Amino acid sequence: MKKIIAVLLMMAIAFSAFASGSSESAGGGQLMLGMVTDSGTIDDRSFNQGTYEGVKIAAEELGLQCTYLRPSGTTTTDYLTAISDLYDNGYRFIACPGYLFVEAVSQAQEMYPDLMLIIIDDALASGIGPNTVAITFKEQESGFMAGLATALKLQDGDVGFVGGLEIPAVQKFNWGFQQGVAYANEHYGTTIGMDKSNFVYQGSFADLAGGQQLAMAMYDKGVDAIFAAAGGTGVGVINEAKNRRLAGQNVWAVGVDVDQYSVGDMGNGESCILTSAMKDVTGVAYDQAIAAANGTFKGGQHLSLGVAEDRAGIPASNPNLTPEIEATVAEVAQLIKDGTIVVQDTADGLIP
Repeated sequence: MKKIIAVLLMMAIAFSAFASGSSESAGGGQLMLGMVTDSGTIDDRSFNQGTYEGVKIAAEELGLQCTYLRPSGTTTTDYLTAISDLYDNGYRFIACPGYLFVEAVSQAQEMYPDLMLIIIDDALASGIGPNTVAITFKEQESGFMAGLATALKLQDGDVGFVGGLEIPAVQKFNWGFQQGVAYANEHYGTTIGMDKSNFVYQGSFADLAGGQQLAMAMYDKGVDAIFAAAGGTGVGVINEAKNRRLAGQNVWAVGVDVDQYSVGDMGNGESCILTSAMKDVTGVAYDQAIAAANGTFKGGQHLSLGVAEDRAGIPASNPNLTPEIEATVAEVAQLIKDGTIVVQDTADGLIP
């Protein structure tokens, strides 16, 4: 199996070198930038894709070779094998986007002391190596802003949530979203309901059909907007919202991780994406890849990023939100930045 993976990897390397315009070979002396995908695919239009786009942009700007490798599964062994295959083929910077990489990254940083690693969505509590950067986001803050915007758009009705795996990053999106809706109800007179039965975790980031089925059930019960923090599974939610809007039903989806407005494109110049709870995975992957290439990579640290660092929030503009709503959300974001509003990152008093 490892020989097969290695052959496929070399094919990917050859293709990526051609695509980026780099004439350097694996032994050419320039830094090579790699990424291992988490659960799901590179074209999930969410976490994997957003991370790789950051690495790829850095490679294109600097004329470097880059590629990604999709593991054969989602175990520590699968992830570590993929990291090792990239390393064996000359890659000395590897981005690992996802909580499930914890054990693999912990082992890899010991096995390969000259390998620059970034792990996104975990703080590596067991210890961050001198050549590793652990990056987490304050998802509760971007969830809060998305919940606020959703409530201001709907004014009344009901909202739901579909998560992928029940892991901290996804949970914080959920809890923040609930707090944002509640804040709008309290301060702006909206009347948005949140029933516990409409807040669920599907258990996968790669089950498009499963996401769509959950969305069908919620919309049939009268839910007006669903926040989908579920990767490829969330695309199923978006597809269902798209179908219903095309059929004349006034329902919405809320995107995650990146601006998913284009994912909800209905082919008529409109989108079913009301807004997106974003964390700047593309930006942090880009920044760390550039630092690695420029010799300014600072390992051994944990970065916790949120609204104050302009790394979490919602898109600055969305045609489905009025300028007044966008202005209100921006005002509230400033209250988060200056500490007036503190968005909790636990389930206390919320739907877990």
